[in-house]
Amino acid sequence: MTVWIRKATVRDAEEIRKLINAYASENRMLPRSLSEIYENIRDYHVAEDGGEVVGSCALHIFWNDLAELRSLAVRADHLGKRVGMDLIGKVLSEAPALGIKKVFILTAIPGYFEKVGFRTVEKSELPQKIWAECIRCPKFPDCDEVAMIVEPKEGS
Repeated sequence: MTVWIRKATVRDAEEIRKLINAYASENRMLPRSLSEIYENIRDYHVAEDGGEVVGSCALHIFWNDLAELRSLAVRADHLGKRVGMDLIGKVLSEAPALGIKKVFILTAIPGYFEKVGFRTVEKSELPQKIWAECIRCPKFPDCDEVAMIVEPKEGS
């Protein structure tokens, strides 16, 4: 298996949508529309294996020093092969160069993200996220996801 991580291009948008919405259909993440993916394609990295997109992850900037790691999705046949961890590593390595001091995530699997240094915080520490997006979510205000933050370091 030769998986490599690269910045996404518009040609990847449909495959990214399929990955994300496969998990969304199982209520494991929020769905993303194709137009939303196109509008934010610069946020995404993809994992590619044999010319096929097998994973995606995005770094979405929220404020002058705050971004969200979102849309982490790995194709089922590539689970357990470090694809998700490699995507997270690549996305987090981009943050310091952008001036991002904190990266957060909302997740139902906090143990996975603890492995790369995320720590649990109260959602109230993320007012930009809550008032910009969460308030429109069908799960609001009864969200069952855990808020977590990490402070990426240069070269991480």
